[in-house]
Amino acid sequence: QVQLVESGGGLVQAGGSLRLSCTASGRTFRSCAGGWFRQAPGKERQFVGFITSTGGITNYADSVKGRFTISRDNAKNTVYLQMNSLKPEDTAVYYCAARRSDWGSRMPNEYDYWGQGTQVTVSS
Repeated sequence: QVQLVESGGGLVQAGGSLRLSCTASGRTFRSCAGGWFRQAPGKERQFVGFITSTGGITNYADSVKGRFTISRDNAKNTVYLQMNSLKPEDTAVYYCAARRSDWGSRMPNEYDYWGQGTQVTVSS
C-alpha cells in the first residue's frame, strides 16, 4: 500500500512559480511511476505529466510542456512538480498519483494510488 501526500500549493500571480511535492509512504513507491493530474471546477481530471520509476523519462501534456518539470528523489520517496511561467488557466486542484509500473500513463484510471490534492490558484 502507498499513501501520497501533496504539499506546496497556494496563490501566485501570473508568471510566477510554485513547486509541488508529493511524499509517499511505503518502500514500494520506488518501483512506481509517478503522475501529476489537475482538475478545475466543472472539468474532468486532466493529465499534466508523469515520470518513470527511476526518474529517467518524463512526459508532459502539451499545455505545460516547457513550463513544468517533474522530478523525483527516491531516497526521500518524493516526486516534485516545478511549475514556472504560471497562467490563470493553470488554476486547479493538483493531484499526484502512483502507478504500480515502471512506466507512467496519461490515463488517470491506470493509476493505483492518489493523493488528496492541493489547490493552485493563479491570479491575473
